[in-house]
Amino acid sequence: MASCFARRRSGLGIALALAAALPPLALQPLAAGAQPAYATSPTTDRTRSYPALPPRQPLRQARMARLPSLPPPVAVPQLQSQVSCPALQQRIAANLGGESYAWSISVADGNGRLLADVNGLRPRVPASNQKLISTAFALDQLGPDHRLTTQLWRLGDGTLRLVGQGDPDLALPHLQRFARLAMGSAPQPGSAVRLELAEESPQNWWPVGWKVSDRVYAYGAPITRLAITSNAIEDAVANPNGRLQTLLERSLASEGGQVQLRFVSAREPLPRDAVLLHEEPSTSMHGLLSLANTESHNFTAEVLLRTAAGTWDVQEASRREWAWLMRQGLPLDGVQIADGSGLDRSNRLTSRFLAALLLRMDHHPLARDYLGSMAVAGQRGTLRNLYRGTSLEGQMFGKTGTLTGVRAISGVLQTSDGPRYFSAISNGAEIPNTTIGRVLREVQNPGLCGGGGLNLSAGY
Repeated sequence: MASCFARRRSGLGIALALAAALPPLALQPLAAGAQPAYATSPTTDRTRSYPALPPRQPLRQARMARLPSLPPPVAVPQLQSQVSCPALQQRIAANLGGESYAWSISVADGNGRLLADVNGLRPRVPASNQKLISTAFALDQLGPDHRLTTQLWRLGDGTLRLVGQGDPDLALPHLQRFARLAMGSAPQPGSAVRLELAEESPQNWWPVGWKVSDRVYAYGAPITRLAITSNAIEDAVANPNGRLQTLLERSLASEGGQVQLRFVSAREPLPRDAVLLHEEPSTSMHGLLSLANTESHNFTAEVLLRTAAGTWDVQEASRREWAWLMRQGLPLDGVQIADGSGLDRSNRLTSRFLAALLLRMDHHPLARDYLGSMAVAGQRGTLRNLYRGTSLEGQMFGKTGTLTGVRAISGVLQTSDGPRYFSAISNGAEIPNTTIGRVLREVQNPGLCGGGGLNLSAGY
């Protein structure tokens, strides 16, 4: 089955769309329990609120939704390699002044024209702009209705096993429900319950490139499958397994029971005779995407990468994400993927790659879900305090990225001449937020590029 995209002539606020198709995905047998890349017809009204999701079915009873027929495919715009708007190019260069060496900036329109480009092919440390890849990959592979689950299973010998997928909102009330169910599954009143906790080994809790100094903070909390409050309170929980065990033992003791707890490898498959007793679903995919993009939650972005790739080996997950990017026809020269969140300093992206990714995802059938998960200038998320009272407020939907010496903002800017897909990455600039604001206000000027945006009266 091909992974299909639908051609749009709009950013977040305009609703006209045409059909489109990406190059077909390489067909491979699906692993047990895996789902194919999601495909559906585009939602053309991006102004409505998100509908409530139907109740989630148990994992073993879940079925693929009936998909509507896809419209005839047409070519998806590809990002061009030559700058086509000299006036905008000159204005951006003037705003950068003597700091152009520290910047990579690319701007494209809905037809794929590269309107301006400064060092667009120079690889930069992207910080949390890396999440734009993880969320695109997850949405395409898992679909908008996917939820992470935490499940309680009963094995053939009566042992119980708690299995998780890294739900970032897993909390004490969920553990208390599992404790009640576990005690209700005791072979006889007063007997001890044998409970296994399926978890990653400590050497897999962090991507290898995360600095040790980052791992003590909430944003650098360990990535585990049974993570109570994302393994963070005010700072990172140093021993998430110990905390999990303590909380479970207290919950089970409050139910008047005894328990024998032990940890097992989460990579150990469930026995064939295992029976699912209960599962707790996470928030919706829209909620997960928003945690990653609007709030820049590292833990959620890492879990989305692993879930979409079908492996918790972060190096293998990154390799599979790279293979997916190759199938999208994006400019990948200089791009390096090391994690899902951007906290690893060995990630490298180019502004031209990010502009092309945003253009491509705005032609995806699930473009509304993707773009709707981003922060909004002056209004929401990590952009809530930026560009208030300017022409950018409410018009720029983007993802921020911040590390020491790094500032990046990439996203979609609505203009009177159609959407603009942009990426601005600074590695060492003095006042990057101010510079990005000035550059984007130049991009909003409809006269600079000769009305080269999308022609809403063209009738196509």
